[in-house]
Amino acid sequence: MVRTGFTRRRLLAGALGAAALAPLAACGGAGSAAPNRLRVAFAAGGSKETLDPALVSLFVDQARSKALFDTLVAYQADTSLRPRLAESWESDATGSRWRIRLRQASFHDGRQVTADDVLYSLRRVADPALASSSRQYFAKVDFGASKAVSPTELVLVLTAPDFEFPAGLGAPGTEIVPAGTTSFTAPVGSGPFRFVSFTPGGPALFRKWDGYWEGAPGLEELEFVPVENEAARVNALLSGQVDYAHDLAASTAARLAKESEVWLGEAKLTTMQGMALRLSQPPFSDPRLVSAVLSGVDREALNRVALAGRGEVGNDLFGKGLRGYAADIPQRSRDVDRARALVREAGAEGLAFALETSDVDPCFATAATLISQQLKEIGLTATPNTRAASTYFTETRTKGVAALTRTATLPVATFLNQRFRTGGSNNVTGFASAEFDALMDRAAATADETARLGLLGEAQRIAHDRGGLLAWGFSTWTIAAAKRVSGLVTAPPNTFDWARFDRVRLS
Repeated sequence: MVRTGFTRRRLLAGALGAAALAPLAACGGAGSAAPNRLRVAFAAGGSKETLDPALVSLFVDQARSKALFDTLVAYQADTSLRPRLAESWESDATGSRWRIRLRQASFHDGRQVTADDVLYSLRRVADPALASSSRQYFAKVDFGASKAVSPTELVLVLTAPDFEFPAGLGAPGTEIVPAGTTSFTAPVGSGPFRFVSFTPGGPALFRKWDGYWEGAPGLEELEFVPVENEAARVNALLSGQVDYAHDLAASTAARLAKESEVWLGEAKLTTMQGMALRLSQPPFSDPRLVSAVLSGVDREALNRVALAGRGEVGNDLFGKGLRGYAADIPQRSRDVDRARALVREAGAEGLAFALETSDVDPCFATAATLISQQLKEIGLTATPNTRAASTYFTETRTKGVAALTRTATLPVATFLNQRFRTGGSNNVTGFASAEFDALMDRAAATADETARLGLLGEAQRIAHDRGGLLAWGFSTWTIAAAKRVSGLVTAPPNTFDWARFDRVRLS
């Protein structure tokens, strides 16, 4: 275990005022940090954390994966694709056979990244036994028919046409690992940093990989420091204990904007804020109560209070502003009378249920309180139930009937397949619709992009009406760093430039 230079002590007050302060919990022990080590503070996942990139669930998992591994492609901020380990990709006329050519790259042990490594990695992600949330993207791949043509070229054969297939190659959890890898206690990747040490729930230390195909990082070392509490992350930054603080609240951003010693990065309106209702269980197996909740929530008030007015109202759809977003669907607004009538019609006046929430997002606590107050006005009692941030998204896949959720940038088709397709790998609402599935299949098989996006729009209309997702707003993604840090780029989570530390320099 590598020891950090932190000690357990109360942090400096900084400029945010005493009310915002919290002690930095359980940092590592003594030890001097390397002078060219970047220390980054993220909320972490506790003792069950792993460095297996296929099992990422938190942003810190993705950030560590980005440092150690690489994907075939990556998302630009607008979700268009950028080549990474894949130099090129192309399909046949049917969209059922995809030929991928790899660049010259090597793993940290010197082995070349080959087509066999790619086949092994994607087959592993697709294995239901692994339970990767990314397996949905490769459900159509016939791995028996797919093959390596040469060390740097492979053909993936699909069981059905899919002209959106390459988007899945850049999704979180699809990083390429050496063929045969079964242990990730000391992982070998092809990313810009090599593994040095990691304690689940504790710090992780990586060192630069001089053989990185895109050029060696500008840092000697990169250290991930777990700091669960958002105020503590800010205070650690202001006191100089870390160089970078990840995932900050809108209200914090407004105050940090006045700090001369802090660089603030804001990716505007890039994170969907929502609430998922589990349609497969009472009470939300009754569509009247789903409609009541959708009508009973005041999205304007949530944006004004929970997002400090720095967000934008949502329309119960993912991907506002992204390619394929169904902007022509009328905005849903609050209708208290209709919501009350639906509750009465369902015989559910006074119905009580838990609203799952967590500190995993800085705005969740405020949003949960506000939603609870708003639903009380329509005759429902939603009581916030706070779960541990470290396991929140894993637990809420199966526990509870209503849970706050958030999703960063993804291609719209990728999101729809994962969250709404029957049996989708992250379909937490339990939505099932043969009509929706058929529309997604037709869209995937349509080569003409305009026609394909039209079909995706029809699918979104179904999800909007019946999918059980209340997307109440879009928040601005905020990070902050010390002024001695250069090379950071403001970008939405899940995209290429987000949490990209290999191009960072320290003065």
